[in-house]
Amino acid sequence: MEIILLKKVENLGALGSVVSVRPGYARNFLIPQGKAKMATKANIAEFEARRAELEVEATEALAAAEARKAQLADMVLTIKANAGNEGKLFGSVSNIEIAEAIQAAGVEVERREIRMPDGAIRHLGEFEIGLHLHTEVDATIKVIVEAE
Repeated sequence: MEIILLKKVENLGALGSVVSVRPGYARNFLIPQGKAKMATKANIAEFEARRAELEVEATEALAAAEARKAQLADMVLTIKANAGNEGKLFGSVSNIEIAEAIQAAGVEVERREIRMPDGAIRHLGEFEIGLHLHTEVDATIKVIVEAE
């Protein structure tokens, strides 16, 4: 299925690219999320008329993500959790707790932007946590988990 991208989509293409994707991916994700439209002549003409407006929106989103990255630079979070004698947590520290701690520090972050490839934190210690703020902007913060 041929679609035209209205936003940059990671691992797919940039703004204005006409790409071929599987029909289910287009119908169920890209089109409802407003990231793409069917690549018909009418939609391509409409896109070309709105290209400047969409490029300005993309530039503003990138600038906002860069500003948030600057706020997160060198951020160190300390999270207190219940732990046993051997340093193992009763429960875990997930992206929800980390997002709440970042928001308490004054930076707006959604929990889906926090990347924890190894899963939730289950031990005391220092951890490097990645944040994916934009398709082109990634940040890293240090999280220290201490016993209560």
